Amino acid sequence: MHPEAAVVVDGLTKRYGARTVVDDVSFAIAQGETFALLGPNGAGKSTTVEMLEGFRTPTSGTARVLGVDPQRGDRGWRSRIGVVLQSSGQAGVLTVREILTHFARVFPDARDVDETIAAVGLTEHAQRRVSKLSGGQQRRVDVALGIMGRPEVLFLDEPTTGFDPQARRAFWELIRGVAADGTTILLTTHYLDEAEQLADRAGIIAGGRLLALDEIGRIGGAEARTPIVRWSDAAGRHEVRTTEPASFVRGLRGEPVDLEIVRPSLEDIYLSMIGEVEVDDAELELDEVAA
Repeated sequence: MHPEAAVVVDGLTKRYGARTVVDDVSFAIAQGETFALLGPNGAGKSTTVEMLEGFRTPTSGTARVLGVDPQRGDRGWRSRIGVVLQSSGQAGVLTVREILTHFARVFPDARDVDETIAAVGLTEHAQRRVSKLSGGQQRRVDVALGIMGRPEVLFLDEPTTGFDPQARRAFWELIRGVAADGTTILLTTHYLDEAEQLADRAGIIAGGRLLALDEIGRIGGAEARTPIVRWSDAAGRHEVRTTEPASFVRGLRGEPVDLEIVRPSLEDIYLSMIGEVEVDDAELELDEVAA
């Protein structure tokens, strides 16, 4: 049904007792595409990704990553995917070169260690212990480990949480380089600007349900992106959605106060979508429960 897709999810569901953490989620990710899965804490993002990585077992529905059910993925399949978790638990006593050299031995067609170190911008720190690096530099080590095996699919789970703005932008350039090599990327993030910068398409999930799925510039539909005109006058504050904001403003009587024309951003659309959804905290509470 999706012959060119690297990832196919169909009716994926995960329950813990009476609690549904992921509820009938379906989507596909094309080969070479960068796809962002967006949602608040407890929405079901991480559980969905962990099922695709093979770390959790679905209650129902199916998933295919590179044509394989993650629950049946063998060593050869695992060598074709890369995983960058929120917390890696790296061996901090090792240097950057030592830990990458160790991991390179695991893969049948590993990248050159020094080339990988250069790719993530850590050449000057190759001989430093990982524990002595800054948070942003340690995250670069995480990505280096994730791409060491030349993965066809790379999972990035909230990769820039805690980064300062400069480190985030440097990290974005790194991920763009990985994507340019043809790697399919599934990204979860709380940063809407990050999704806009990196992703081709996005899905918004809340309460375990997929609320929207589309290209970044079209998600939410045309109506959600209709410009908003706001102004004040003697009668109070007003707000009108219109596809012709300039014409509308010209038609206002008198001199409007605090006039502004706003085109809803991805963040505005996202907040509007999840605003009415009661977020189930099951994913947070059951994070340590075995699949």
